[in-house]
Amino acid sequence: MIGDGDGRRPLGGARGWIITDDKVGMMVQCRGVADALGLSYVHKQVSPTGLARVLSPWLPPRRSERFGDRGSAFAAPWPDIAIATGRLSIPYVRALRRLAGPDTFTVVLQNPRTGLKTADVIWVPQHDRLRGANVITTLTAPHSFSRARLSQLRRTIPAAIAALPAPRVAVVLGGPSGSYRFTAADQRRLAGALASLAALSVSFLITPSRRTPAALLEAVAEATRLRPRIVWNGEGDNPYPSFLAHADLLVVTADSVNMTGEACATGRPVYVFRPTGGSSKFARFHDALLQYGATRALPDRVCRLTSWSYPPLNSACDIAVQIEQRWLRRRAASIARSRPGDA
Repeated sequence: MIGDGDGRRPLGGARGWIITDDKVGMMVQCRGVADALGLSYVHKQVSPTGLARVLSPWLPPRRSERFGDRGSAFAAPWPDIAIATGRLSIPYVRALRRLAGPDTFTVVLQNPRTGLKTADVIWVPQHDRLRGANVITTLTAPHSFSRARLSQLRRTIPAAIAALPAPRVAVVLGGPSGSYRFTAADQRRLAGALASLAALSVSFLITPSRRTPAALLEAVAEATRLRPRIVWNGEGDNPYPSFLAHADLLVVTADSVNMTGEACATGRPVYVFRPTGGSSKFARFHDALLQYGATRALPDRVCRLTSWSYPPLNSACDIAVQIEQRWLRRRAASIARSRPGDA
């Protein structure tokens, strides 16, 4: 997967690597920042096995991967900038930093767990407690739904969506995770809230994720069956980008920082459904979005349609600006050091 680059930015057209495992959410974050920077980049997907996987991020890459050797997946010419996320990527970033030295500017998204010296810049969401001189924070995670992309998507509405009466409600479903459970009572509660929205003559744009249990999707489908709708069944092109762009209101389950942040890129009202569970980190994240004015808790019964607005959140752009500033400062310092001293 290759990014084309954008020469109008300080790092526009620079040679980049993004390093992640096979998780889509990880790749989305790195691509969002790489695209915002305008890099010309390639994706280096990693999949360590055995102890290297279990003990990531602390062990180095396996010897069998021949990191740095000519012809291996990780070999010179080194990138101008590398962006990585996820614990499985960290050994590769640390190895790259040792071999390439200051010629490669390194960025890690999310807490690497291996200290502040892991990369030149570390991004964490504001609800993470990691702080330091090279740490930058934003309210939401980076993604690829820039204002320009959403504006382009809104220029043309797919016929199937255009056929649905307004207001259109996008329902973005996650599923059980390490922090949240979706109990039978949770499913009934979400279904009841959506049924109350259906009674207000809305239409629905419904999309599950890979973690969405069949029972949850069935409950949502039953609650909305009397209204015009689109329910994506996982086949064909994913309509999720168009759902975000053309929804008048969004309902998102609280288990995904990525999905919630992408919904908040639209500037449209976002209701958050909180299933059983949670954590202090998720609580800080959702409380911050509530205070910002982007989201509200989904009530068990929606009695009337309300609307609110807020400045859309585009963290990838904000992160890119801070990376550029730090990269420019380092380049200026390097140039100053290379100048011959006064005679």
